Amino acid sequence: MADLAVLVGRLLIAALFLGGAAQKLGDPEPVKGLLAGAGWPVWLWIPAMLYNLGAGMALVTGVAVRPVAASLAGYCAVTSYFHFLPDDPWQMTIFVKNWAIAGGCLVLAAHGAGRFALRR
Repeated sequence: MADLAVLVGRLLIAALFLGGAAQKLGDPEPVKGLLAGAGWPVWLWIPAMLYNLGAGMALVTGVAVRPVAASLAGYCAVTSYFHFLPDDPWQMTIFVKNWAIAGGCLVLAAHGAGRFALRR
């Protein structure tokens, strides 16, 4: 049961990042706006999209889950910065969700992929 729970958890977290990659690729303007609004270079949407895609696929396959999940926790912490708008309840919900996802990623980083994963 524990390995099945880890697999389902990995897939659910992966879906978020794979969806983020698809969203960034399909319509990069919203993320470019967030980056520009924070004074960051807008071209960062490209490495962010590629990272979302690669990290999501790593979680799906179960390859390198510990380091990928640890890096995803950091990614969630950094991207929460863009949503810290205390006067906007919707953005604050996203801010808190980013930290919750970081927590799930830290659990994966600590416990690994479980039994259902591709192995070399």
